[in-house]
Amino acid sequence: MSINHAEPPPGIALVIGTRPEAIKVAPVVTALSDESHMVPVVISTGQHRDLVTQMLGQFGITADIDLSVMAEAQGLGEMAARILERIAPVLLEHSPAALLVQGDTTTAMAAALAAFYQRIPVIHLEAGLRTGDRFSPYPEEVNRRLITQLASLHLAPTAAAASNLLAEGLAPESVIVTGNTVIDALFATLASRPAYGNDALERLDASSRRILLVTAHRRESWEGGLRRIAESLVELTHRLPELAIVFPVHPNPVVADAVMPLLFDEPQVLLTGPLEYGPFVRLMARSDLILTDSGGIQEEGPALGTPTLVTRETTERPEAIAAGGARLVGTDPHRIVREVTQLLSDRVAYDQMASSPSPFGDGHAAARVVAAIDQLVDRKERVKLNAAIA
Repeated sequence: MSINHAEPPPGIALVIGTRPEAIKVAPVVTALSDESHMVPVVISTGQHRDLVTQMLGQFGITADIDLSVMAEAQGLGEMAARILERIAPVLLEHSPAALLVQGDTTTAMAAALAAFYQRIPVIHLEAGLRTGDRFSPYPEEVNRRLITQLASLHLAPTAAAASNLLAEGLAPESVIVTGNTVIDALFATLASRPAYGNDALERLDASSRRILLVTAHRRESWEGGLRRIAESLVELTHRLPELAIVFPVHPNPVVADAVMPLLFDEPQVLLTGPLEYGPFVRLMARSDLILTDSGGIQEEGPALGTPTLVTRETTERPEAIAAGGARLVGTDPHRIVREVTQLLSDRVAYDQMASSPSPFGDGHAAARVVAAIDQLVDRKERVKLNAAIA
């Protein structure tokens, strides 16, 4: 009788902490499950547990491991330390062939460091984004630079992001342009025709009213920027009485405390809690204009043909600005009001932004990501085999 000594297929750990990470990693998990011999092991740090669980569920994914790192009034250092402490035994137990992190969160940085400590190759999804300002966005700009130093494989969403990495001296064979997986998730979700699950949004969608969709949450806006954004929305309701403003308020209480006192009683402003991804994608596509400080929405809005105004002074996604689908406006209320009013009154300017090409991919990034991971793991296995033979 022969005994099969074949080793189990290699596991790939995919670490997720926040909702944007869940959106962008989900297509990779699906592609690994459907198109690869590798086994995805999904680790949720719990940084935004409820939002991540909800988001993964929309893609039919359940986290295999939950690190439950969140604590009340926790600082960045405390959270990073908890992630390092709690993920280490998980990596020892599962011994993945590689670990994938996405973007620039505290989860991504700490998980990459933990993997490096155990000599597990780190794969950086959405690598190479840069603003050149260590404090904008904060702490994301430094996080992504640290991950670059830890990663073995850098999956850049655009040629410009890849150029940033090559300019920093990375080996060209370690940098691969894949497109951005958020576009995979975006197109797949929109095609599913999601329901809002909210009567007010359903009525608004069915109306002929013009819609301004607003999101705001970034730390660099906590000291006055969030309030200034809210002030600009109040002024817009006075100038554009037919405009409907939809503002899904981020769950961080700092955001609510800054914007709710100004906007709660405004009849033109519909305040909601965080929307599930499906309804949010549908709302982005239905909206006439987006006002946001989100990194991911700078990719999603232009891909949907919805002009996007970015309430930041810098962006790590300059491709959207260069292509014309997004524009930096900062948090000055006068500038925000001027830009929104101009776009909603000038059809030529509006159509020019709305028709700008999306630089972030074709909806097939996840397949390219899995092919790149496959090559990395195969190289690692060949090295192990050669070492064993020697």
